[in-house]
Amino acid sequence: MTQRNILVTGSSRGIGRAIFDAFDGHNVVGHSTRGGDSEIAADLDQPGSAEALWNAALERLGGRIDVLVNNAGIFEAAPVDLDHGDWVAAWERTMRVNLTASAELCRLAVRHFREREAGGRIVNVASRAAYRGDSPQHWHYAASKAGMMGMTKSIARGYAAENILAFAVCPGFTMTGMAEDYLASRGGEKLLADIPLGRVAGVDEVAETVRWFALDAPPSSTGAVIDVNGASYVR
Repeated sequence: MTQRNILVTGSSRGIGRAIFDAFDGHNVVGHSTRGGDSEIAADLDQPGSAEALWNAALERLGGRIDVLVNNAGIFEAAPVDLDHGDWVAAWERTMRVNLTASAELCRLAVRHFREREAGGRIVNVASRAAYRGDSPQHWHYAASKAGMMGMTKSIARGYAAENILAFAVCPGFTMTGMAEDYLASRGGEKLLADIPLGRVAGVDEVAETVRWFALDAPPSSTGAVIDVNGASYVR
């Protein structure tokens, strides 16, 4: 197994922590807002934070990154009856964290991969909301993930000839603490009835899909998207 240098954003818990752990045997740098033993601190809502995170990860990994996994994201409600300024602020915060920061990191990764002339891989963790939409309180979340899909496909088409590959994973509900709270707020068992598999995905299932794209997927699959949603949305 060739040892890879990997940056995983949003790795402190849930899907991100499972992704981090799935790369056992590789050199992995994680990220969270507060940082930690294996994580670089960066608040992706703040201008300049994505670039600072990239540079710090590059230094920690000896000047070489082979794989970028964009997993960091927020899922915050913004009902239409909010004060207009508050609604816009919520929209812009979600876009900055979920899409703009990911785009900045993708750009830096592409430039790094091109400079090294060795290629590299990007895996973006999006959502079934990119295709299906989400609740009336989460227009901004669905739009941010749809933007991530358009970005991933554009990178795949634009740089495949340079062995720069891009993939996306689209989970549905996944059993993290955040998902458990949301399931309860939306009716619990009633909501599960919308998932033909009869349960939400495990974080290990999403992590394994990301791991496969990052390490094992054949180059010809660049641009591919894998849904991990129990057939709750089938394209």
